Amino acid sequence: MNKPAWVSFWIVAFIWGSSFLLIRVGVGEFSATQVVFFRTSIAAIFLTATLYLSGRRLPSHWPTVRALIIIGIGNATIPYTFIALGEQTITSGMAAILQATASFFTLIIAHFAFNDERITRRKVIGLVVGFGGVLVLSSGSLEGTTINRPILLGQLAIIAASAFYATFIVYSRRLIRQDVAPLVVSAGTFIPASACAFAFMLIEPLVGGRAAVPVSAVSSDTLIAVLTLGFFNTFIAYIFFYYIIRELGAFRASMVTYVVPVVGLALGAMVLNEIVEPYMLVGAAMILSGIGIINLKRMKWWRRALVTDTA
Repeated sequence: MNKPAWVSFWIVAFIWGSSFLLIRVGVGEFSATQVVFFRTSIAAIFLTATLYLSGRRLPSHWPTVRALIIIGIGNATIPYTFIALGEQTITSGMAAILQATASFFTLIIAHFAFNDERITRRKVIGLVVGFGGVLVLSSGSLEGTTINRPILLGQLAIIAASAFYATFIVYSRRLIRQDVAPLVVSAGTFIPASACAFAFMLIEPLVGGRAAVPVSAVSSDTLIAVLTLGFFNTFIAYIFFYYIIRELGAFRASMVTYVVPVVGLALGAMVLNEIVEPYMLVGAAMILSGIGIINLKRMKWWRRALVTDTA
């Protein structure tokens, strides 16, 4: 068992579980793309500083640089923007649950990308159960016989973010397999991510979205939430995350979705007083059950009884 990688896994899971709360607070006063710009810029500054202090340098080989640019935009700027936009209309707890679908998308994509991560019959059952949970959650957009369009669009935005995460988690693993250090990947991706986020922030009001808000015009709670999101939930988390991908594989890395929705749902209820509806618990249970079916190997009961702690 790779203990350092699994310790990193749990750290990332708990940190990212709180991200939905912080985003929800942030978009209460800042525009969605402004939250993303602050988040990616803070991460880019600290990751690059950490990289150079460690004696490493950003790559100059164009194919690697191009890959890092693609990952930065596809695995950070775009999904972060979808999540921030989605949380303008849905609760942080709902967003955290729907984010768990990244595991299902990763499974499908990794099946075609890697020989060691093939879809089996058991995994297909897990996918069906998991996406059934998504359908249950989508019932939250129904008001009688009428669809609440903003809520539905918010839910779809989170699912779109999950699809982007899954795609670029797999792409990241391909890059890391080429012996590019995880810290180099992290720093090299957030520099273009922040540049793209800045462009998105300028474009948002031009396409009917919200304009950027002066920092002096927001409350201290909102500012602290966004700064925390950038430093702890992005900079600190990404130091660990690419290392997890390299050590545990793309699919196991996506298993943070086991813990993230639980943490996100609990924090939304405790801190923001979000109402947890029964259908949300049913949908969450189905999604997590689907992930469990996919990941948990069949074990005979007598083998479980013989397992001892050797730590």
